[in-house]
Amino acid sequence: QVQLVETGGGLVQPGGSLTLSCAASGFSVSREWMYWVRQAPGKGLEWVSWMSPDGVPDYIESVKGRFVISRDSAANTLRLRMNSLNSEDTAVYYCAQTIDPFPWLGKKDLRLTDFTSWGQGTQVTVSS
Repeated sequence: QVQLVETGGGLVQPGGSLTLSCAASGFSVSREWMYWVRQAPGKGLEWVSWMSPDGVPDYIESVKGRFVISRDSAANTLRLRMNSLNSEDTAVYYCAQTIDPFPWLGKKDLRLTDFTSWGQGTQVTVSS
């Protein structure tokens, strides 16, 4: 049974850091396309970062240089290290997986159901 469980969210001050973790079961994070996506209050879902099965990462422009995606094959876990957080990073963060890449291509709105599987999400709030 495929399952993704995110942890690590919380309240952090502007400029602070958090590391999100996503424990996967039922498949290997090293063999699938893995993503971090987020939904800010009142906004649509947006992809934040992805990692290919080959280990190639990418990020949306607004988090480049601040966020780092990584995977731990032994623990079958995906992580997102978030530095220099600001209020615009406040959102529910989801870990997700697909067999084929970039499920947002050709779509106006991204939805969790566009992914093969996804977790329950973890809240990140950046506030002083």
